[in-house]
Amino acid sequence: MSKATITNSDSIYGTPSSAKDRLLSLNKEVVECRVCPRLVNYRESVAKVKKKQFLKWNYWGRPVPGFGDIKAPIIVIGLAPAPHGGNRTGRVFTGDRSADFLVKAFFEAGYANHPRSVDANDGLELHGIYVTAAVKCVPPDNKPTIEEMSNCAHFLKSELEICNRSRVILCLGQFAYRSTMILLKQDNLFSDKIPKFEHGLEIDLSDGRKVFASYHPSPRNTQTGTLTANMFDSLLDRINKSLGRSS
Repeated sequence: MSKATITNSDSIYGTPSSAKDRLLSLNKEVVECRVCPRLVNYRESVAKVKKKQFLKWNYWGRPVPGFGDIKAPIIVIGLAPAPHGGNRTGRVFTGDRSADFLVKAFFEAGYANHPRSVDANDGLELHGIYVTAAVKCVPPDNKPTIEEMSNCAHFLKSELEICNRSRVILCLGQFAYRSTMILLKQDNLFSDKIPKFEHGLEIDLSDGRKVFASYHPSPRNTQTGTLTANMFDSLLDRINKSLGRSS
C-alpha cells in the first residue's frame, strides 16, 4: 500500500486562512521533527520491522500531527500514536482498536461522518472535534519520558492556540491529562494544585473553558471494563450539556 498522506477533515477549509495556514505550517514542523533520538529510532525501527498483518504497508514512521475540525468546540488529547496505528497510517487514532472505540463513540454522538478510522484516506471527517496527542511520536512501551513530553509541549500549545474556538479539552488518560494541565498552569489558566486524575473529572479554567478527563480507550482499559462504551458515552453527554448541545 502507498504511504499515508497527511489529511484533516474537510471542515478545515471553512476556517479563516490565517488559522488554516498556521495549522499547515505547524503540521509540517511536526512531521519533520527529529529532536528526541530515542523516539526517532523507535518509530523508524517499528516502520521497518512492521507487524505481520501489515507487511504490505509502507509505514508512516514519522511524527503524527493532529486531525479534525480546527473550529471545533472540543479538543481531544491522547497520549501518543500507536506503533501499528498512527505510526503506520500517519493519522492520529487511526488503524487500531483504540481508534475503533473512540471513533465509533464520536459517530454515535454526531461528531464523525462514519464509525471507523481505518487509514488516512478512508474519508473520515470530524465535525466539532479536533483530535491530537501530547507526544507526536510513538514511544517504546507507550511511555514517553518527561524530557520527551517537554520537547513536544510547544506543538500541543500551538494546537490549543490555533483551535481558539474550543470550549472543552478532553484528555484521554493520565499522561495526556498531566501534560495538558502543566501547559494550562504555565499559561495561568489554572492556578490551583493539579487535581488527581480520575475518569469523569471536570475542571473549570479561568478563560471559561473546561477540562474533562477520561480513561484512555486502550485495549487494556476497554477489554477489562475499566472503560466501557457506556462510561465514555455518558462523559460525551456531559460535555454536550456543558456546550448546550442536545444529545
